[in-house]
Parts: sequence; structure tokens; C-alpha cells
Amino acid sequence: MSQTEHGFDEALISGYLDGELTQGEAQRVEVHLQDCPRCRALADELASTKEATMSSEFRIPDDGWDEAPRSGLSRTLRNLGLAVGLLWLVGLGMWLMWEVAQDPEAIMGLFLVGGILVAAALLLASAIIDRRRSMKHDRYRRIQK
Repeated sequence: MSQTEHGFDEALISGYLDGELTQGEAQRVEVHLQDCPRCRALADELASTKEATMSSEFRIPDDGWDEAPRSGLSRTLRNLGLAVGLLWLVGLGMWLMWEVAQDPEAIMGLFLVGGILVAAALLLASAIIDRRRSMKHDRYRRIQK
């Protein structure tokens, strides 16, 4: 924390305003504020800042979060993943019709499992690319909860 030019700690003034000091520290700050116009002005400024902050209202955005792909590669992978998933569903429908006509072959199981895995992998890659790109520019990534 910063100190005023005569060595009084600004953190004590802030703690005093927040009511977080012991009785002895609070009395020390009160006495100092009575004698020091600079620290009294600082206390007034901190109090008005606190008041403005506490009275501010946070509005939650009405519209939903934009989850559209953020890059051309991400968009391509997402579209490719959706296309593979759609083709897999069409293939599954055709396979079911084929199964009614005759016994399924072993290659069909591989087609079913492989199709869903490829589609899921492409969609996951799209999400990972978006997250990694947004992490580079995230101002709040180092803030701990």
C-alpha cells in the first residue's frame, strides 16, 4: 500500500473506513485525521469512492453470450464436425434400413463408432481453439476466487 508523504499508511485509512481495524488502530486513525488535512482529504476521497462503488448497480446483459466461432479455422472445424455428425446420422439411418433387409456387417460398427468420435473430436478442437485464443486476451485470467 502507498503511504502519505509523512509516513502514515493509506491502508489504515481504508481499513478505518471499512470498519476492519482494531479499536486501538481506529482511535489512532481518528486522532491522525483530526490533525492532518491531507489525510482527511484522502479519507474523504476514499469514502466517496467507496460510496460510489457500493451504490453502483450491476446489470446482467439481456442478450445471451455470443458463442459463435471466433476464427476462420474454428468455424471450419465446427462446420466440418457438424457435417460429419450429420453424415453419421444419415449413415445410421441407412444402416438401420440395411439391417432390416439383412444382417449387419462388422464394418458398420466401425463406421458408427468412428463417425461419432470424429465429429466429437472436431467439435472439441473448435472449442479448444476458441478458448486458447480468448485466453491470450483475457484481462482477468490471473484473478483468484
